[in-house]
Amino acid sequence: MTAENTRKADHPVSEFFVERWSPRAFASDTISEAQLHAILEAARWAPSAYNAQPWRFIYALRGDAAWSSILGAIMPFNQAWAQNAAAIIVIASDTKLVPPGKSERVDNGTHAFDAGAAWGYLALQAHINGWATHAMAGFDKEAMAKAVNLPAEFALHAVVALGKQGDVASLPEQLQSREVPSPRRAVAESAVHGGFKG
Repeated sequence: MTAENTRKADHPVSEFFVERWSPRAFASDTISEAQLHAILEAARWAPSAYNAQPWRFIYALRGDAAWSSILGAIMPFNQAWAQNAAAIIVIASDTKLVPPGKSERVDNGTHAFDAGAAWGYLALQAHINGWATHAMAGFDKEAMAKAVNLPAEFALHAVVALGKQGDVASLPEQLQSREVPSPRRAVAESAVHGGFKG
């Protein structure tokens, strides 16, 4: 049995945004590289400063050669449920770019912002294609950098478990009650007209 999504938007918006959430229960379904690339294709079209496209997605499919080392760098609490996903995707970004008309790499102050935009595209396309995603910050950055052979000028941001949504009963008991779509603040609590009030 999967959790029911009872969230409602306060303003007109595509149902895909409200329906997408981050479950931890994954079914045993596998994903092909072609299916995963179709999801990553959406991330490819995210906007970025100077069109630098700093994001990188390092992935492993459940059972392949890279799976155990990437899974092993995730904190044990998250491993307990992420191990059932069909794929694990590590999101990183290049902290440098070559500005237009220049030849040398300089600091890219928006690399993390741009990678976040790409993750948003990835998450929504996965949902549209019938897959669930759950991003997590609970991983050992040093161990993950080693697991994926991260270049020196790259930064790690998150690890995403991707799979078909599974039965809540498959989760450890302490997680079952948390397996529901989370609420959101009202737009008025996040959007400020003209500036913060002093």
